[in-house]
Amino acid sequence: MDKLKIYLDKDIDTDLIKTKKIAIIGFGSQGYGQSTNLKDSGCDVVLGLRLGGQSDVKARDYGFRTMCIEDAVKWADVVQILIPDEIQAEVYEKQIAPYMRKGQYLMFSHGFNIHYKKIVAPEGVNVIMVAPKGPGHTVRSEYQIGRGVPCLIAVYSNPSGDAKELALSYASAIGAGRAGIIETTFREETETDLFGEQAVICGGVSALIKTGFEVLVDAGYSPYMAYFEVLHEMKLLVDLINQGGLADMRYSISNTAEYGDMTRGPKVIGEQSRQAMKDLLKDIQSGAFADEFLSEMKSGCKKFNALREENASHLIEKVGSEIRSSFKWNNDKKLVDRSRN
Repeated sequence: MDKLKIYLDKDIDTDLIKTKKIAIIGFGSQGYGQSTNLKDSGCDVVLGLRLGGQSDVKARDYGFRTMCIEDAVKWADVVQILIPDEIQAEVYEKQIAPYMRKGQYLMFSHGFNIHYKKIVAPEGVNVIMVAPKGPGHTVRSEYQIGRGVPCLIAVYSNPSGDAKELALSYASAIGAGRAGIIETTFREETETDLFGEQAVICGGVSALIKTGFEVLVDAGYSPYMAYFEVLHEMKLLVDLINQGGLADMRYSISNTAEYGDMTRGPKVIGEQSRQAMKDLLKDIQSGAFADEFLSEMKSGCKKFNALREENASHLIEKVGSEIRSSFKWNNDKKLVDRSRN
């Protein structure tokens, strides 16, 4: 294994990105976080949006110049696509590709569409990735307090010869140079990101929490107690893990909890779970998951919407909403304001 190289602001030409005109396509979570940080870092930024739409109104409220996507692409040196994965290819083909020119930088924050060849950039265009390892709202909140979110960069094509330097400079401008930037590849970022989301940090954790909650409630325990034990405390322990790994978490908990962790955890996540994870990874590597996901999006999201409704109506969501609205602890300074960002 090669020694890890972490880039910080001191290693980067932080002014390079300020010599470029940047078009951010989209004003969702990442679009909001990255564009506001770029603007505050002194970069020349416009938002490429559907003029008159909800995102356009929000972006203007933040003082941004907005253009239709086609005009933004014509104007820009750097085109950062931050719209959902499932619509990127169609928007690219219709509104971006016809207006791209040699020497531009086509940028992504997830390798999905490039890796699975749903988007193929023309010759002469630099293709790079700057992927913050956190939601856009966290990218923004960390920047505002003088910190940053760690970031991955990758170069897919480099006809101009400075694609890596440009990616590092952009990453610095959104605050990542304060925390650390690591170089990877489009393939590695895409496949490990999808696996992490499905098997552990989203799919695995949410399924584990819901199942633990159901087991306790079915056994006759209060759903409020179950919520605290399997969901509320999760955040507290993850903070310890984030700062010092599993070792710090185990150092902080009781001996009873630590012994239970190491002797009972493998009974829950055992060989059956390991094999399921391997199967998920195979679907990711082969492109089967990507095709399934894009097909679901194109066919009207019937399954997707049914799953959203089923999960939203789960008892743990009702109990959690009641508890959170009743407690003052950790219930202020929320990162997400859906009306504004």
